[in-house]
Amino acid sequence: MSKISVLIVDDHALVREGIAAFLRLSSDIEVVGEASDGVEAIESFKKLNPDIIVMDIAMPKLGGLEALVEIKKITPGAKILILTQYEDKEYIKRFLRAGASGYMLKRAVGLDLLNAIKVIADGEAYLHPSIAASVIDDYVGSNKGAASDDPYEMLTDREKQVLKLIAEGHTSKEIADILGISAKTAIAHQTNLSEKLEIHSRAGLIKFAITKGLIKL
Repeated sequence: MSKISVLIVDDHALVREGIAAFLRLSSDIEVVGEASDGVEAIESFKKLNPDIIVMDIAMPKLGGLEALVEIKKITPGAKILILTQYEDKEYIKRFLRAGASGYMLKRAVGLDLLNAIKVIADGEAYLHPSIAASVIDDYVGSNKGAASDDPYEMLTDREKQVLKLIAEGHTSKEIADILGISAKTAIAHQTNLSEKLEIHSRAGLIKFAITKGLIKL
């Protein structure tokens, strides 16, 4: 039986190395690469085509959500396990809606991580038991997770990426370089998202991004 190939994505080198070292103890798993942000994750995915990506949420440039969306566009069947310290239900719902195969907390790593990877490799979804019950309750109690009243969900995938980069303090030119688009297009996306959110100042956009958990103070 072939090994499960895994790409590890986290902006902290020590975390990546620790996860990689642990996974290499398993005869069923092969760590094929590491990436430190969402942009590197996308490029590494294209190059390595791993069976599973183990990815953090809060990272510079493109975060976990933005990278997940782009990777799913490339390969809709891509399997991505979110491994993070954040257990807010809004985070979890957002990633599950975007197509994550699993969501677990860093404090639960160990045999749980091995189990999650194997479950996802078999084509199943994985939620760690410590968060599964609350997510299911919230899903049932909120009309199956409908997000039509969330202004963030009105934005396109590209507008969400631009919003995160604006909140990180990047200029239009820097945003264009990171996303591989023209500065004119980057400005157009900013204009469009500002109109949709009815927020017309950079400070206001940063505040909104913080409330949505796109960046952390």
